[in-house]
Amino acid sequence: MKNIRNFCIIAHIDHGKSTLADRLLEFTKTVGVKEMQNQVLDDMELERERGITIKSHAIQMDYEQNGEKYTLNLIDTPGHVDFSYEVSRSIAACEGALLVVDATQGVQAQTISNLYMAIDNGLEIIPVINKIDMESAHPDEVEDEIVDLLGCDPEEIIRVSARTGEGVPKVLEAIVERIPAPTGDPDAALQALIFDSVFNPFRGIIVYFKIENGSIHKGDLVKFVNTGKQYNADEIGVLKLQMAPREVLTTGTVGYIISGIKTSAEVRVGDTITHVATPCEKAIEGFQEVKPMVFAGVYPIDPEDFENLRTSLEKLQLNDASLTFTPESSVALGFGFRCGFLGLLHMEIVQERLSREFNMEVITTVPNVSYKVYDKKGEMTEVHNPAGLPDPTLIEHIEEPYIRASIITQSEFMGPIITLCLGKRGELVKQDYISGNRMELTFDIPLGEIVIDFYDKLKSISKGYASFDYYISEFRDSKLIKMDILLNGQPVDALSSLIHVDNAVTLGRRMCEKLKELIPRQQYDIAIQAAIGAKIIARETVKQVRKDVTAKCYGGDVSRKRKLLEKQKAGKKRMKQIGTVQVPQKAFLAVLKLD
Repeated sequence: MKNIRNFCIIAHIDHGKSTLADRLLEFTKTVGVKEMQNQVLDDMELERERGITIKSHAIQMDYEQNGEKYTLNLIDTPGHVDFSYEVSRSIAACEGALLVVDATQGVQAQTISNLYMAIDNGLEIIPVINKIDMESAHPDEVEDEIVDLLGCDPEEIIRVSARTGEGVPKVLEAIVERIPAPTGDPDAALQALIFDSVFNPFRGIIVYFKIENGSIHKGDLVKFVNTGKQYNADEIGVLKLQMAPREVLTTGTVGYIISGIKTSAEVRVGDTITHVATPCEKAIEGFQEVKPMVFAGVYPIDPEDFENLRTSLEKLQLNDASLTFTPESSVALGFGFRCGFLGLLHMEIVQERLSREFNMEVITTVPNVSYKVYDKKGEMTEVHNPAGLPDPTLIEHIEEPYIRASIITQSEFMGPIITLCLGKRGELVKQDYISGNRMELTFDIPLGEIVIDFYDKLKSISKGYASFDYYISEFRDSKLIKMDILLNGQPVDALSSLIHVDNAVTLGRRMCEKLKELIPRQQYDIAIQAAIGAKIIARETVKQVRKDVTAKCYGGDVSRKRKLLEKQKAGKKRMKQIGTVQVPQKAFLAVLKLD
């Protein structure tokens, strides 16, 4: 056990985590020359296309130093704020972390956020400055930033270039020397933490775990503490580039178990595995539950695919524990699910994965956050969907979630960023200079305001230099109202939204104008209206497509033309009564990007 090292790589997005992982695998000869490619651990097509890590990836490496053999278990983590839950799960299975900082960009928001998460879990931190081979690198300044942040000695910081491999051997030496071996009792009852799982259509659900105490043999009868279900360990093993079966796994090892589990409800991330014959006294504690930030309705395009969508979401949830969903129905879209996501990128990725991995084409409604609604009796209900809002006469007040946002940027972009945040009803809490011309701005902003296009705007006004991180701080009383969109007097519940009273009229007008462009013309006029209760605040009309019925009248009395027009008018009226207006999927998405 003293020769095992469990560590993860944490960093801000695009600071070179996956490239450093590639070099570590190359130096330890875990991956052969033929199998080597960029982002070797990112096995999802989507990850390669976008150049981002979406899933944490665990892999075991064998390494020899001073004649002793060591087993290194590496977990490569995502860097985007929307996948921070993946990072928290990886940290729970490690004793140490490589904190990678880009020599050209310095310390950024997600660097700090992931670092604090690792420190809270008591991990040993090894600071690494990456990309020192770049012309625009300024490693000395970045070193000062890390020293200020960690309070470590400059000698402890390792300078590497993950692209060329320079400095990577020093990283491997530091992992062995600085990261502690796992602590645990090999003779105690089995206690293993589940930190991930994946669905395999042939073998059922494969569960990834880290053994805290005890050991597990192939064929043992084990149970999952929280669900109470019992299984035979048909196959156990460690995670190389492919799964490598083993007869026994001991304390401190990261591995997998296959036991023919078919239903996703039986596997929960954060659960504990133990033996049925000699169970452990209590489950492993301290694993945080996921808190969805953004909610949106997901509906199948064909209503008959509802059950297929449920199965697809369950399988996806195994591989992405931060996704939550509950069934709901909508007048406009039929049956579907209200899904909880960690952010807009997460929502986009889930939609893309449903399409690619399960061939499920879905319609996603306007995303919104959860609100606390207090009625006149003082009772509180959580509302994730504007359609679930009680009658306005019964509501005492509504509270909305506020976030504490940390934005790290260069001082030249400070003015536009403050203007953007204040325009989103934000309040400036403090501003600090980190080093040189880089500063950290801290804001309190309503989560509902940043859900849609805040991150895109922040990146464009800062030319990509601002980094952004946030956490939910509190719920505050707000003047929120429900705005409905009516098509020919019928409300479309999927387009309803809860918004602040000050923004209602401008947003209502913009939504009507956008829908006018996107809804196809019919044989009759379509009235698009934005309404708050019974009050109409904006209106646009999609003009009807008309045939010129008077074209054949080339003379004679005007009453002939009038008679034909009256007949046409009566037909249009009948059509309007029985016609339904189809809202295209583009319209739901366009509401997100109104600017």
